[in-house]
Parts: sequence; C-alpha cells; structure tokens
Amino acid sequence: MNTNSITATQAAQTQKAETPGQLGKDDFLKILVAQLSNQDPMKPMQDTEFIGQMAQFSSLEQMTNMNKSMNTFFDSQLQSSMTDYAHLIGKSVQWQGNNEVSSGKVQAVLYKEGTVLAELDSGKQVDVSLLERIETRE
Repeated sequence: MNTNSITATQAAQTQKAETPGQLGKDDFLKILVAQLSNQDPMKPMQDTEFIGQMAQFSSLEQMTNMNKSMNTFFDSQLQSSMTDYAHLIGKSVQWQGNNEVSSGKVQAVLYKEGTVLAELDSGKQVDVSLLERIETRE
C-alpha cells in the first residue's frame, strides 16, 4: 500500500475539521501514526526519517503553545490599557473625523475587538487614538 496516498487522504480529511488551509499538531500526529501503521514491512521508515518527523512534531507543538501564550499576553495588554484611559470618564473630548471636528463627554471606556473606545454621552463610540483634545467642563 502506498504511504503517500494514505497520508494525503488523511491530511485532506483532517484539514476539513481545522481552519481551511491549516493543519494542527493533532493532524500532524495522525498523519505520522498513519505512516507508521501503513508502512511497507520490507521497507520500513528509517530511524533518521522518524526522528526528523518527531522533531518537526515537537517544534510544531512548541510553536502552537507559544502562539497561545502570545495571544493571551496580547489580549491582557490591550485590556489593561483600557484602565489607562479610565481618567477620560467625565471629561469632554474632541476628535476629527470625516473632515470635521466633533466633541462629546465620555461616559465609559470599553475594550471592543482589540480597540479601546471612549463611549460618549450621545452613545457614539470613538477610538481613543483619534482624540485630539481632552478637557474638564463643569
């Protein structure tokens, strides 16, 4: 039986379960197990080939874990930056959008889709990076 055709078939099946175009570490391990169980007994996989594939699996697993850690770190940094803008609550702000200057009073600061927004008394939400003026009005 041809190992390459089994590997390609299994890769296609497991790829449907993941994001299109991406194989995960579980998929890689399934392919490796399929190769080992369906190899030709007269031409077994060489030790160096097996060790190379195990090293690739180990690297893939480490990169996956590092990616998860980086995403967690990035999200926590963005959410903590939201508290950096808490001082805006109750302040009048000004920003420029659509070639006109707008203003409003900040009622809340929120984190939405990776962006820190100032929610104004009008209900409008403005990216804090667009603010050009902050002042206290009584």
